[in-house]
Amino acid sequence: MITLSDDTMAEGLAYLSAQDADLARILDRIGPPKLRRQPPGFATLLQIILGQQVSRSAAAAMYDKLCAAIGPPQPAAFLTLDDESLRSIGFSRQKSRYGRALSTALVEKRLDLDRLGRSDDDTVRAALTDLPGIGPWSAEIYLLFALRRPDAWPATDLGVILGAQKVKNLADRPSRPEMDAMAERWRPWRGLAAFILWHGYQLV
Repeated sequence: MITLSDDTMAEGLAYLSAQDADLARILDRIGPPKLRRQPPGFATLLQIILGQQVSRSAAAAMYDKLCAAIGPPQPAAFLTLDDESLRSIGFSRQKSRYGRALSTALVEKRLDLDRLGRSDDDTVRAALTDLPGIGPWSAEIYLLFALRRPDAWPATDLGVILGAQKVKNLADRPSRPEMDAMAERWRPWRGLAAFILWHGYQLV
């Protein structure tokens, strides 16, 4: 199974440049993107949940408070936190429920993240989105950042959408169907294309 790395990125960039002149142009202008990486596991999924609908800095601050309370997050330790403790860390009621559902699934061994990491993309998507609070965006981000799957496609991510609008010189933000249609030619490197779009949005 191919994963995104500095060693495989050159192959993916060459493929995407050959498939899409706009991506080739942006790569010529600003160079290759930096791959964002996070270790697979409970802590990263929890960070992804915390990052939903808040800034990266706000999510990082909540995660730091969580680590101060229980150390490096583990499912059983997370389940010891009551509502007041989670609220003081910054968890909303919904995110508390999502964190507990994830922790419980792991403690009860209904979810095995090590085994899931060896599964194909669609199996990972189905297993993660079966949990409360982990929707398609969260599953794709985990596939991309933690499992480093080259064809993960976070099409609803605002940064990816704005990057596509800028790189493709579009008057309006592309819709989800437009994003998916645009990305068809990028298979099996849509994840790497997402990194290029983030990179292009930030730097162009």
